[in-house]
Amino acid sequence: MEIIGESLIQHGKANDRAYVMKIGKNDYPGIVGDVVALARANGYSKIFVKAPAFARPAFMDSGFVEEARVPGLFQGEEDGFFLSRFFSPEREAEGQPDLVAEILEAARQKRGKTGDAKLPAGHACRVMQKDDVEEMARLYRQVFASYPFPIHDPDYLARTMDENLSYYGIWIDSRLIALSSAEIDFAGKNAEMTDFATLPECRGSGLATYLLDQMESGIKQSGIQTAYTIARAYSFGMNITFAKHGYAFGGTLVHNTQISGNLESMNVWYKHL
Repeated sequence: MEIIGESLIQHGKANDRAYVMKIGKNDYPGIVGDVVALARANGYSKIFVKAPAFARPAFMDSGFVEEARVPGLFQGEEDGFFLSRFFSPEREAEGQPDLVAEILEAARQKRGKTGDAKLPAGHACRVMQKDDVEEMARLYRQVFASYPFPIHDPDYLARTMDENLSYYGIWIDSRLIALSSAEIDFAGKNAEMTDFATLPECRGSGLATYLLDQMESGIKQSGIQTAYTIARAYSFGMNITFAKHGYAFGGTLVHNTQISGNLESMNVWYKHL
């Protein structure tokens, strides 16, 4: 992570990108040139920006493209834009457009068709605590060979609990079998529903659906107005899960995120709570 003024940027070789996660109003429009210079200095092939509407013009004037949009992302009033600039033709070109289209069509056909989310017998769900971070890291290591953020590290998980992440887990007795998190922007009144992981042998029981339902209930109590996710574009399961919960499609982020050693495209879905 790197802070420039009041703006927050995550960057590194793993994702081969710079990600502007937060833009300070006092940093605009200078932050545009700052992040381009940072990306060029490190040889990154993509810049990815989560931008409020006020910041969109200067990025678009500097060669960025709009890949996704979430109406009312900030405070339920100001639209949010996911803007990108590519420094490599290979990264800019979607490698599996037919698969992305097939998954989106399957998800759209399921939109709003979720039933009551129920846990199978013998399962329990709760908010995770710092005492759980070793088990959490172990599960994430089992599911993801690598990840864009260091969720394999118990210290990272504990630190983010003190910041703005709420983790939810499903257990069978003392065994943790599924996880997810809500990354909350209290000032912007939005939350990213993310970090879903279920042990392979426990999939197919609707655990991600139950976790999403529980997270939505939790963030509503914190005054959050908009939930969104950045889901793997090549995954039928996660896209269908969000569509079933009434999330709308916002756009595709091409070759955006490194997961398990590969750069994957990601779909943005959003819902007003």
